[in-house]
Amino acid sequence: MDIFSKDILKELLPAETDDSLLEATARAGRQKPKGLLDHWSAAILLERAAYLRKLAKHGDGSASETLREYPSHCAMLLFRSRDGVAEVHENFADLFYVLDGRAAFITGGVVVGAESVGPGETRGSSVEGGARQELRGGDVAHVPAGLPHQMLVAAGQTVTCLVMKIQEKT
Repeated sequence: MDIFSKDILKELLPAETDDSLLEATARAGRQKPKGLLDHWSAAILLERAAYLRKLAKHGDGSASETLREYPSHCAMLLFRSRDGVAEVHENFADLFYVLDGRAAFITGGVVVGAESVGPGETRGSSVEGGARQELRGGDVAHVPAGLPHQMLVAAGQTVTCLVMKIQEKT
């Protein structure tokens, strides 16, 4: 396990947790001992986002990671320095908490060039006819299942979000 991952696990697990438990937790696919709550401080999320920023810089301008999966939702961290694609999730709502930066968020309307990319998942080039809302650090946006949406990031800007994907339909 790399040092960075070990530091994150030390932040997430209680202080009395020893290195052997950290290693076992990492090997178990981020599962933790029963009864411990999941907690990510803003500092840890932003530190992890700095790593995602580096990945995005050497990739396509966007990077994300799943922090934890649960039976009916998952927690993700997202960094963008470019526009996202238009998307619709048939069965999942997205709850965005903007940690840092700013973006325009388009919701509603119709996905242009819509293509199915998996069960209940549609992507396209843009959202046409939607409503525009500016998102900034500290803002929360809830996108119900079935609502087209797209995040737009202005040139020279970035946005970092904690995203909760919540199953609304089965």
